[in-house]
Amino acid sequence: MLFGSFVLEIGGSEWLIIILLALILLFGTKKIPELSRTLGRAAGEYQKAHQMFKNEIQNANLGYSDDASFVSPKIIGPVSNEKEKLAAIADSLGIIYSDSTTEEQLRIMISERMHG
Repeated sequence: MLFGSFVLEIGGSEWLIIILLALILLFGTKKIPELSRTLGRAAGEYQKAHQMFKNEIQNANLGYSDDASFVSPKIIGPVSNEKEKLAAIADSLGIIYSDSTTEEQLRIMISERMHG
């Protein structure tokens, strides 16, 4: 075999040159700037959509919404029991209650506030 011991060792920069030459042969020198602009616009649109998606996820996690009737509780620290947790949620939602309010009453008030 004449070419049996022949091995192509092409590095990263050589592949870049080969790809650029192939693009020039396929599209010609006049079409490459147009192709570059199109790819740049596509990359920009992708980044814009990606950022919008990240913002939507972040806003959903924080309880923000375009729907003005949606309210999300904000809990800052740990609580030791269920009534304390419900009281913290009620406080964060601006619900007025007294010490004699039961857990079930707090649940109902929280549910009514959160669902309109």
